[in-house]
Amino acid sequence: MALAVSVARAQTQPDRPARIAGRPNFNGIWQALGTAHWNLESHSAEALKEFWQLGAIAAIPAGQSVVRGGTIPYRPDALAKRTENRATWPAADPEAKCYMLGVPRVTYHNMPFQIFQGEGDLLMVYPFAAAQRVIHMTDRSELPVDSWMGKSDGAWEGDVLVVTTRWQNGQSWLDRAGNYASSQLTVTERFTLRGANHLWYEATLDDPATYTRPWTIEMPLYRRVDPQEQLLEHKCVTFADRLLYQDLLQNQSKE
Repeated sequence: MALAVSVARAQTQPDRPARIAGRPNFNGIWQALGTAHWNLESHSAEALKEFWQLGAIAAIPAGQSVVRGGTIPYRPDALAKRTENRATWPAADPEAKCYMLGVPRVTYHNMPFQIFQGEGDLLMVYPFAAAQRVIHMTDRSELPVDSWMGKSDGAWEGDVLVVTTRWQNGQSWLDRAGNYASSQLTVTERFTLRGANHLWYEATLDDPATYTRPWTIEMPLYRRVDPQEQLLEHKCVTFADRLLYQDLLQNQSKE
């Protein structure tokens, strides 16, 4: 029976080269499993009172902190802004408006993402808002303007992929709990392959306008191994129309 199971697994798992151009092979569809997309810090289960019609479906699950050291080191004025963000969630959350999630939030969002790796630049593709980013391995030019996803420059430190992202517009949040950063943010991500189907992910956030010091989140990312697995688009623009344009739609209904 054990032999039959082994043969079946071998038949369903595609062959995957262990290395590409001497580097670990990150190709595949990956996903963070946990509650970081709800809140990077430790949090209890909580009801969403505004959505009481959904009962237990509309509840925030409890989760442990993925912040090294436990809490985010906010400056006092920035902590007040985080409190304001929480009070105005979900309408104020860029995710609710179908805006690109930014880095690092896009990595631990509750939808999977795909890495395409060759011998040069890498490409990371995300279903939410049809976002993508090129990991530039040689181009070190600066962006002329800030953007939702900024610019990501990559380098190899041995077998570790190190990605530095700058020039984000500061309008993204880090999670649904209102944690955020400014346009001065520099994110340094480290992707380390620890097994055939899991990566260890670390992201250090340095933003002197928002935090008293740089701080780091860390979590595993898991490769989706279903042989039929594919990334599906989540074009969410139409889902945000009533939120973004409710004043216009109300006026239209009165005409």
